[in-house]
Amino acid sequence: MQVASINFDRFNIMSDEEAQERIRAARAKLGKKAVLLCHHYQRSDVYQHADLTGDSLKLSRLAGQSDAEFIIFCGVHFMAEVADIMSKPEQISILPDLAAGCSMADMASLAKVERCWRELAEVLNPDEQVTPVTYINSAADLKAFCGEHGGIVCTSSNAPKILEWSFAQREKVLFFPDQHLGRWSGYKMDIPMEEMVVWDPDQEMGGLTPEQIRKARILLWKGHCSVHQMFQPAHILKFRNQYPEGIVISHPECAFEVCRQSDYVGSTEYILNTVKAGAPNTRWLVGTELNLVDRLAREVQHEGKVVQFMAPTVCMCSTMQRIDPQHLAWTLENLAEGKVVNQIKVPAHEAGLAKIALDRMLAVS
Repeated sequence: MQVASINFDRFNIMSDEEAQERIRAARAKLGKKAVLLCHHYQRSDVYQHADLTGDSLKLSRLAGQSDAEFIIFCGVHFMAEVADIMSKPEQISILPDLAAGCSMADMASLAKVERCWRELAEVLNPDEQVTPVTYINSAADLKAFCGEHGGIVCTSSNAPKILEWSFAQREKVLFFPDQHLGRWSGYKMDIPMEEMVVWDPDQEMGGLTPEQIRKARILLWKGHCSVHQMFQPAHILKFRNQYPEGIVISHPECAFEVCRQSDYVGSTEYILNTVKAGAPNTRWLVGTELNLVDRLAREVQHEGKVVQFMAPTVCMCSTMQRIDPQHLAWTLENLAEGKVVNQIKVPAHEAGLAKIALDRMLAVS
């Protein structure tokens, strides 16, 4: 397999219809050599081609179970990294557009986390007192940091269970990069709000006093999801005023007050399963990414269920939107002609440490 590429320029101006035809043709040529993994937030014109779909936890498991030579991840960069880490050494992980990143993941860098660890050492002994927990929405080097320092990875599906494990190891948790998932998970464990403090990486000592650090049980990294921060308690209030019998379900990346005012809170997989299992002729307000909500609404409408998006404005994962039919067609045609493009390869040492943290997560889950 040579590392070269067909020029993308002619794909960039290709119509959606032609791109779809070329995707199907290239997939037929590749057969079982390639498997397509799609996250639930992926746009529908790409999602329709998926072999395997799911949320981050499900896909991290599936990545390690496939026998395909090529794992094409229609998602964002950190997901393709997980696929590379969890798959066999001879398998190749590919991201159709390298610009498909995650703004939340970018809010925590290795340099800032290492600086945090050094600053904590001025007040505590972090390697004995703090378990580092990184949300799967993070770069591979942060997963490696957790692997090296006795820490672990979590997803929105298993965060409370991961926190239980973490507190069994050490008395405190450093949770990054999403403060909202960490706060909601801690709240569900009955940890007082005053014992969950925000660590601002752009301030000295995270903007905290030594006393605040000593008293804290969870140090929450100042990070968030740009999609889920759009949802507000006022959106829920308006819905309840209009539809008193309506049901509200939200993702734990939403702000604390949104989660607290929801009837159900859980991962994308949980949201899908809960709404699908709901009674016929019910109405749902859903606080998560638009592509998922629209797809879910279509799937359950035959049961008389009405599913509506929580925010009044369009709100989707713009970076995941970068994986479009044109990029997927370009990727697949290159593979069909024996050329690998956009391979995601985590350095061996980093991958080994990251896999320790991921394996801990899968064992606990």
